[in-house]
Amino acid sequence: MSSRRRRPDAAGRAALRLFADAPLGVRAHVHGRWWSAPFAPVVAALPAAGRVLEVGCGHGLFSAYAALTSPGRTVVGVDIDPAKIAHAQAATRGSGTAVSFTVEPSGAVPAGPWAAVVFVDVLYLLPAQEQRRLLREAVHALAPDGVVVVKEMDTRPRWKARWNTWQETVSVKVLGLTAGSAFDFVEPRVMAGWLSELGLTPRLQRIDRGRLHPHHLLIAHRPQVGG
Repeated sequence: MSSRRRRPDAAGRAALRLFADAPLGVRAHVHGRWWSAPFAPVVAALPAAGRVLEVGCGHGLFSAYAALTSPGRTVVGVDIDPAKIAHAQAATRGSGTAVSFTVEPSGAVPAGPWAAVVFVDVLYLLPAQEQRRLLREAVHALAPDGVVVVKEMDTRPRWKARWNTWQETVSVKVLGLTAGSAFDFVEPRVMAGWLSELGLTPRLQRIDRGRLHPHHLLIAHRPQVGG
């Protein structure tokens, strides 16, 4: 993907500006996240209006971007790391952005109903069965016509998966940028099967064209009653 296509759009630039007064390490991290992760197609999968929950929001860049992209959204970001939540709160305080952040224990999904529950590069830090449990909790918290959106790394192609695992090893186990000690990358079709068993209609989308990492997107809608 060309650098032109990776450049932040207006909402992306606004989200990054929120962190202008953050410590250097935080600014470097959120800018790195923007350039390494395809946020735009993830946001496009969310409903334009309603309450959106991001589980594992980290410093809050994606949550802020999701709120700035559509004024009809109210976004809540939760994470287990109090320091990251504090930075997210400081960045958005007084901004007028419809986003808020709270600390939640690992594996917790705040009570809904949520128009959407979104996970962006966080499930892989949990064992597969814990990922499945967390997705089940997310489905239970959805509004009747809600959607679960998962942005994760695929296990294929193998060379991209190996590159991603090496980078995550450095980030998590060496630099300690993210809480965790092991990785469990679940194949997208397996995760889609879990959500299908819970009554949702899943759709898979590759979003890694021109990128070194095997980004994939899983969008699972709850069918509308009578639809």
